Amino acid sequence: MKRKKQRREINLLELVPCRIIEYNTDEDVIVTLQAPRFKSDFMRKWLQPRLKRPFLRLTLDEIGSSVWMLCDGNRNIRDIAEVMQRRFSDKIEPCHERLGSFFQQLEYARFIAYSNLEECYVEKPPETE
Repeated sequence: MKRKKQRREINLLELVPCRIIEYNTDEDVIVTLQAPRFKSDFMRKWLQPRLKRPFLRLTLDEIGSSVWMLCDGNRNIRDIAEVMQRRFSDKIEPCHERLGSFFQQLEYARFIAYSNLEECYVEKPPETE
């Protein structure tokens, strides 16, 4: 008898994001991310030191900068959403959807990592046919 695989889903609101790249802030509290130009270790080791600008600079807007500063490794995404709703109210609606896509982009680009990823998996029962 073949056993069905259990699907695992992640509870996004319980994840705790941690910043893993360098950043700078200016006097207006606007964040500029400094991302490495290359993902490959070989390229980073041999080519990046020879470039004039070894890092890409990405400037975040006011909302993105606020979210970035809240990613300190202590707050989960639910806490960050509550702070952002208090701070920006109608400007950030729909808050959870916007934060979800923002964190997806940050994770895909390897700008953040989640410190409690394994704890946030929720076992989903197998679907019946």
